[in-house]
Amino acid sequence: MDMQGQRTLTASQQQAWDALNNADVLKVCIPGCEKFEPAGDNTYAVTTALKIGPVAARFSGKVQLTDIVAPSSYKLNFDAQGGVAGFGKGQSSVELKPLGSGCELHYTVHSSVGGKIAQMGQRLIDGVAKNLAEDFFKRFEAELQRLYPAPEAVAAVAAPAPVAVASSGLPGWVWVAAAAAVAVVVWFATR
Repeated sequence: MDMQGQRTLTASQQQAWDALNNADVLKVCIPGCEKFEPAGDNTYAVTTALKIGPVAARFSGKVQLTDIVAPSSYKLNFDAQGGVAGFGKGQSSVELKPLGSGCELHYTVHSSVGGKIAQMGQRLIDGVAKNLAEDFFKRFEAELQRLYPAPEAVAAVAAPAPVAVASSGLPGWVWVAAAAAVAVVVWFATR
């Protein structure tokens, strides 16, 4: 499966980078995310549970970050196992480009699946992955707006200054790729 896309974000490049590297933000944005924690230098252990129709499955995997150029880009390799449902593995990259009033996020994902999910058609796999990516980005954009409200919104509700985002080293695009792979595995397991 190959997937690429771009999103225009209202947050600055640095704010988007910080949010993409914040474990709490990512846990809110990734559907079914149960756990992600450091497992060595630029390596993370991930567990995600998804339910599609009557079938629920739990996927565990690792993500390895490479070519990190803060706050603009990085690459990753991922591998997820879902038991009898199958597995997914692949590579992904993300790039943040500053804009006048925000930034633009570009991403690519190249992945392959095996097990039961590999028996399904590529068009179906692509559709499920795109839906998961869209869900992630809707949640991510909402979280960015919560963390970094527009100055007018802050004044209107007398909210405190934007919350500082602590970096955990786990980029959001990792979760986009991992969530897409996991969703594809679960979806095919239900067929």
